[in-house]
Amino acid sequence: MQIKLIAIGKTDHPAIQKLLEEYSTRLGFYVRFELDIIPDLKNTKSISEQIQKEKEGELVLKKIQTSDELILLDERGKTFSSVEFSDYLQKKMNSGLRQLVFVIGGPYGFSEALYLRSNGKISISKMTFSHQMIRPFFVEQLYRAFTILKNEPYHHE
Repeated sequence: MQIKLIAIGKTDHPAIQKLLEEYSTRLGFYVRFELDIIPDLKNTKSISEQIQKEKEGELVLKKIQTSDELILLDERGKTFSSVEFSDYLQKKMNSGLRQLVFVIGGPYGFSEALYLRSNGKISISKMTFSHQMIRPFFVEQLYRAFTILKNEPYHHE
C-alpha cells in the first residue's frame, strides 16, 4: 500500500517544513509515502470562500485515481488514539488497498464534491490548527502508527 498526503498551499515556515521533511523521511522506512502539495490559488481576494473551496476541490480530485481510498482530515471526522489509528492503518493494508490518500484542505475546508467523493473523515483533534501545522502533526502520527505496528519503542503507553 502507498500513502499519499495532499495539501493545499506551500509551507512558508522553515521550522514547519523541517519537521515535515524529518517525519516524511522516517515514514519512508515503513511505507511508500508521497506528499503532494497543490499550489495556493492566485487572486483569492476576488473570489468567495465557496468558489475557492470548489477550485481547490477540483485540483485535489485531479490528483486521485478512482481506485484510491480518499480520507479527509476534517474537524468533524472520527477521532482515534495513536494505537487505534495504527489499527485503522493495519486494516487498510490488510484489505489490499493500493493507495490511501489523505487530504488537508485549504483555509476554508473542503468542497461539497470532495465530501461526496471521500470514503471517510478523520479528525486530528477537537482543537483547530492551521492547515500548515497539521502537516507535520499528521505525518508524525503516521510514523508513530507504523512504529506501533512494528512494536518499536517510539510510542509509550
